[in-house]
Amino acid sequence: MARSLKPLDQQVIVITGASSGIGLATAESAADQGAKLVLAARSEDTLAEIVAEINAVGGEAIDMVADVGVREQVERIAQAAIQRFGRIDTWINDAGASIYGRLDTVSEADSRRLFDTNFWGVVNGSLVALPHLIVQGGALINVGSEVSDAVIPLQGMYAASKHAVKGFTDALRWSWRKSTRLQSQLH
Repeated sequence: MARSLKPLDQQVIVITGASSGIGLATAESAADQGAKLVLAARSEDTLAEIVAEINAVGGEAIDMVADVGVREQVERIAQAAIQRFGRIDTWINDAGASIYGRLDTVSEADSRRLFDTNFWGVVNGSLVALPHLIVQGGALINVGSEVSDAVIPLQGMYAASKHAVKGFTDALRWSWRKSTRLQSQLH
């Protein structure tokens, strides 16, 4: 049986990639609606400024400098959320990077770095968050892209990473539903 999500003003939300773009906009909106936030990104100074601004106007947020491509750093994000707020209600995997250039001119190191962030960051965040979300119910949000079904010239590696995110998320959803059905049949 599916559980309803808590209203935003009662949620603890983890957002990766919270220092810019969609992650920042999501953090600002969630803070305005009263959510408690754990904001993660690699940009230490920018992240600290965002958290200070949220807290200065009555919000409640903490920052965690982390590289989502490194599982141990993602685990530290979850630990900080549990230590400070006691739970995680929603986890948003938003951290992302892009590369502009023809596939044959982009270095392997740059391509691997992009996959570490865009794909492995989602994998790490999902697998770290799920045990916490399962405890009381919650939402896992993996931010994808319309290029998971298309290609953009000069962003081939970005498109490939977003195809991988879609495939992983679809597989995780299927696996989770199958596992949940099996668990309900055993009890």
